[in-house]
Amino acid sequence: MIIFNIQASSELVTTNVEGAYMETSVMDETTKGEQKTSENSEASTIVIDVKGAVQTPGVYEISANARVHEIIEKAGGLSDQADEAAVNLASSLEDGMVVYIPQIGEIKENPFQTTNEEKDSPKKININLATSEELQTLSGIGPAKAEAIISYREENGQFKSIEGLLEVSGIGEKSLEKLKEEVTVN
Repeated sequence: MIIFNIQASSELVTTNVEGAYMETSVMDETTKGEQKTSENSEASTIVIDVKGAVQTPGVYEISANARVHEIIEKAGGLSDQADEAAVNLASSLEDGMVVYIPQIGEIKENPFQTTNEEKDSPKKININLATSEELQTLSGIGPAKAEAIISYREENGQFKSIEGLLEVSGIGEKSLEKLKEEVTVN
């Protein structure tokens, strides 16, 4: 079913096509000034495309400072199959973005959850950025070797690879083997 409504002064056209609703307007010179004031209020709303495991997927207008949880509410909430843990509900929204809600089991690695293995594994130290104190947390690195690493880095630039530590006075093959799992150059 298609419905058209036309008003004479600003020619407001309303269209209803199979449940979709859209308004467009064609303005003459006298209504352009009115449009400028309405553009300021339009800037405070954004348009978001909501897809996936929500009750009513679709395109929605919402306040420009809204968060993901608010647009999900506007889409009728999460469906029973939604994987809520795979979505950062506190994320801010940007005009024109797509918010996709995956179903349970659809995403193999969840970026918002860490495994016990990740929690237990130590974070690697970037030898191109580390302070003396950070370097001293590494196996076999005391104050003298930490300062030697920093001095080498300042004189020669950043390390291109972990093996570059062999150029530092006091670090040999045995020390490098211990450090390989603890350091990075990225």
